Amino acid sequence: MRTCLFPGTFDPITLGHTDIINRGLDLFDRLVVGIGTNSSKTPMFALEERIAWIREIYKDDPRVEVAVYQGLTINFCKEIGANFILRGIRYVSDFEYEKAIADVNRTIAPEIETIFLTTIPQYSSVASTLVRDIYRHGGDVEPFLHKVVLEGLKKHKQ
Repeated sequence: MRTCLFPGTFDPITLGHTDIINRGLDLFDRLVVGIGTNSSKTPMFALEERIAWIREIYKDDPRVEVAVYQGLTINFCKEIGANFILRGIRYVSDFEYEKAIADVNRTIAPEIETIFLTTIPQYSSVASTLVRDIYRHGGDVEPFLHKVVLEGLKKHKQ
C-alpha cells in the first residue's frame, strides 16, 4: 500500500490544499492529512475545527485520513507507515524552501520520498496566511475555500 503524508497546519484548509489532496489521490492508496502542531505558532482556527473541516470534505473517501502530530514530520511518517511526503508548490521560492527540507529528510530517512505537485494556476496565489488576513479584515474568502469551511466561518461571525 502506498501511504502518503500531506503535512501542514491547514489554518484553514484552502482550495489549493484540496487541489493537491485530490490530485494526490491518483498517486497513493492512502493519504494522511497531517496537521502539525507548533508551539511557537498560534493558529486562528481551533485544531478540532480544522480536523472537522477536513473530515467533512473527505467523508466519502476512505483513502483520506486526518491525524495530528508534533515533532519531526519524518518521524511521524515512520509512525504511520508513510513512504511518501506530498508537498504543494506555488512558486519557485516554495520549491527552494521545500527542496531544502526534502534533502534533510532524505538524509535522515532515505526510504521516504518527497513528491512535489505544482498547484494549478487558479490556486497559485492561495495561501492560508492571505486567506486569514482577508477573513480577519472582513473580506470575501469564498473564492479560496471549500463550502464546508465557509459554512464553519459563518458560525464564527454569529
